Amino acid sequence: MEFDLQNPLTGFEEYHFDAVSALFANESDHMPSFLDFKSTDVRFSLRRHSVFLISQVQSSYKFDGYIAYLAVNYIDRFLSKQAVLENKPWIVRILVIVSLSLAAKMRNVDLSLSDIQRDVGLNFDARSIHRMESLILDTLKWRLRSITPFSFLHFFNSFLKLGDSSLTRSLKQRASDIIFSTQYEIKLFVYKPSIIAASALLRAAEELIPLQYSSCLAAISENQYSNKEELMNALAVMREMPIEGREYCSKLTPKSVLECEHTSSQCETQDKDNIKKRRLSDIRDDQTFQISQVQWC
Repeated sequence: MEFDLQNPLTGFEEYHFDAVSALFANESDHMPSFLDFKSTDVRFSLRRHSVFLISQVQSSYKFDGYIAYLAVNYIDRFLSKQAVLENKPWIVRILVIVSLSLAAKMRNVDLSLSDIQRDVGLNFDARSIHRMESLILDTLKWRLRSITPFSFLHFFNSFLKLGDSSLTRSLKQRASDIIFSTQYEIKLFVYKPSIIAASALLRAAEELIPLQYSSCLAAISENQYSNKEELMNALAVMREMPIEGREYCSKLTPKSVLECEHTSSQCETQDKDNIKKRRLSDIRDDQTFQISQVQWC
């Protein structure tokens, strides 16, 4: 059976129980390792600017929303493991370019690097891109087949026993919309992908089938992989989030992303001020990735 990046447990009934257990056991390896992501941290500014640029590119090319989701996942995990001492616009841009490129490869989508570079406002030489790609791959230990909340949707959805296939699809689609939006909410960083998936399904059930919400909550929270306290805490955050409709992931704009993160438009202004293209080829050979006095530890 071909492995589905988004739905590894689509046919989990056919697999040994250990396959399900392994997915839950390994999900933490695909999360950012920091839990204190504060607005005063330079990584916060880099992350916010990166999300802005990814949304800008996605708005231009309307590519698969999951590519953007994976790219942000790579960036979050990368920033959580690399100590960044300085915030420079070009650092963000090469990080975005390479992360989108890697995510597109994982989705078997042909995404033009030249087009991406044009949209982010800088052109990098092939050597610089290759070095950044190697650094990201090494930092993530080559774990690009990320375990995300989408990996658990089918699993948790199977517990609901709704009996109506169209309703099941609608619930899963709405939960997917919610999951896409959760990536822009810093408060949800502490929760595992499985918790995000289960909470998103419950949030979708509240909207679409409110009379059956209680039974859905019982079905999901009582399985051995759920932590009800974490589930309810994540759900409480989702209830406060602005979530749009079915096409949420493809209609995100840079402005809406900034609003989701509850931050100012500083990075948007910075982008406009620094949009002039320039050629960069000064990535050093040092494996600590010293670039124009910027150090990665």
